Amino acid sequence: MLTVFCAPARYIQGRQATRVLAEEMRKLGLSAPALILSSPSPRKRLEAVWTETFRTADFAFELLEFAGECSLAEIARCKDNALRTGARCIVGVGGGKALDTARAVASELGLPVVCCPTTAASDAPCSALSVIYSAAGVFEKCLFYKRNPDLVLVDSSVIILAPVRYLISGMGDALATWFEADAARRAHKANAVGGASTIAAAALAELCYRTLLNDGAAAVAAATAGAITPAFERIVEANTLLSGLGFESGGLAVAHSVHNGLTAAPETHAYLHGEKVAFGTLVQLVLEGRDSTLVEEVMQFCHHVGLPITLAGLGIHSLSPAMARAIAERATAIGETAHNEPFVVTADAVRDALFAADAWGRAFQAARATRSVTSA
Repeated sequence: MLTVFCAPARYIQGRQATRVLAEEMRKLGLSAPALILSSPSPRKRLEAVWTETFRTADFAFELLEFAGECSLAEIARCKDNALRTGARCIVGVGGGKALDTARAVASELGLPVVCCPTTAASDAPCSALSVIYSAAGVFEKCLFYKRNPDLVLVDSSVIILAPVRYLISGMGDALATWFEADAARRAHKANAVGGASTIAAAALAELCYRTLLNDGAAAVAAATAGAITPAFERIVEANTLLSGLGFESGGLAVAHSVHNGLTAAPETHAYLHGEKVAFGTLVQLVLEGRDSTLVEEVMQFCHHVGLPITLAGLGIHSLSPAMARAIAERATAIGETAHNEPFVVTADAVRDALFAADAWGRAFQAARATRSVTSA
């Protein structure tokens, strides 16, 4: 198996980065007009900036508001608009679903695509895939593309305005990167683009984890204060770029499969992707029989930044045997990345790891509560 590394053609991050969007698109040779597919909130915030800066760059654009779900029907609607306006490139602005839709439209039309995330809630902006849902929001399938985005532009001045919970969720998604990439490497399994991991991908995945440990708590404090600091910028980069490159070129494993399994529980539907992935990471570590010192380190990090370490933290206060079985079977379905571990992963093993990780998390919380009472 050949080693394969994939990445966006260019990544830009910083304060007021939106102001150079049109200029950077020109530098990359993208042609006008652009179709900007934007969620409602960023449209209200950024439309005046687009109007001014695209006019200055002599780059025509049309604006289309994203309807909220990355469904086949929404992709078709946006594709029709792109054809009607004669778009020569697609710009997605918003959360993961808006960007997924923009990538899908661009792929179907063979056009360049630009991704401008408005939160640092996941590692999706840099990727060459989209997650497709039904109109009701139920997962249907993933679409994989020939290439990554031509440009990923991350405006820190926009990211800082998002609720802090989204930044924390992004850290939960990023938390899995190193452990999943390491599992896939040890198992000699293919990454998301069908190749073996490069040493560059492995190094980026590990750097992602170390950056979370070093800067996570400080970034949450800064975001809570509405302040863009070096720690905040590093966590935005870790959530978006390091995790994005690490997962796609390194590979996925149990943590994301457990996320998919947890969607079978209605109680989890109000929780964000990264919040479920964080607990899935703990399940993976338990399933792999990792050293208790490492598991405690991960739990300590989650506690400090506000990520769930128990099922109750995801709204499941009592997990029935039937639901545990449903979660485990969904997590180990044919084609799931749980099978990228260097050993056979069964539904029984995942079910037991779910209960064990939850018990460990509850014990961790109880021990901290006891220490707090004693110290008081």
